[in-house]
Amino acid sequence: MPDIITIVDIVLLALLSITAVAILMMRHLFAVVALTGAFSLLSAGLLVTLDAVDVAFTEAAVGAGISTVLMLGTLALTRRRESRPPRLSPIGLLIIIITGAALIYATPDMPKFGDPNAPSHQHIIPSYIKGSQDEIGIPNIVTTILASYRSFDTLGEVAVIFTAGMGVIILLGRRREDEHGYSEDVAAYPLVDEGKPEIDDEAET
Repeated sequence: MPDIITIVDIVLLALLSITAVAILMMRHLFAVVALTGAFSLLSAGLLVTLDAVDVAFTEAAVGAGISTVLMLGTLALTRRRESRPPRLSPIGLLIIIITGAALIYATPDMPKFGDPNAPSHQHIIPSYIKGSQDEIGIPNIVTTILASYRSFDTLGEVAVIFTAGMGVIILLGRRREDEHGYSEDVAAYPLVDEGKPEIDDEAET
């Protein structure tokens, strides 16, 4: 009988497959954004079962959090439904089938999961493990890699997320100004029409 971790992995993979198919079939963009957020959460759960908690945290924060917010903000600038997709290309379908078959055929030649003799574990990982304590002095190897060895990569990811967020905020601000004819930096109460005098409630009574 399989252990509980294997059962959880199978369930998460099944849910990921169902969610991916639903995203492909869906034409309502709001539902697509919601499903992509759910896909990221399921991916984070799968990464937790693989003992990659740091990657799961990043996936949940960026994939299900920030990316979902940015896509919801983008929906304010676009239509709610996707236009009809073009007709299916037989050549494209043939290329996909051939590529998928080649990948499946090459899967048995890949190293087993967690194999310490895999090429990826023999190249630079030993230097990371040794240098984490000797060079950096941080007991957590993941923190050492993200904050020191891959610090420029991490900084670049933060810059990309910040730039995307600022871009969405600027676009939404321009659209709000165009629709209502005011600028938020000069209008303290955006719903008040500047062209009409305000009516005093006490004067009416």
